[in-house]
Amino acid sequence: MSALWIALVDVKDADTYGKYAELATKAITEHGGSFLARGGRCRQLEGKERLRNVVIRFPSFDAALECYNSDTYRKALEFSSVSSERDMVIVEEL
Repeated sequence: MSALWIALVDVKDADTYGKYAELATKAITEHGGSFLARGGRCRQLEGKERLRNVVIRFPSFDAALECYNSDTYRKALEFSSVSSERDMVIVEEL
């Protein structure tokens, strides 16, 4: 079964976040991920509003988890942690 990364993000420093995005995209593609939504138009209906929303499909839950734990993504997180606030979850698709 495929799986989704769902990230709700507030970017505080666009330049530093761009460095995160560059490394993260590399890790995501290396693990078979593809972007379904990436910062497009949205409307908050419930809960805490985040201005940037990202949805990525991976071929499996394990691939999604392996990507998150990869060396490349861990390096990307060094930039994300200082440039954004975010919530993220991996969800297995039906």
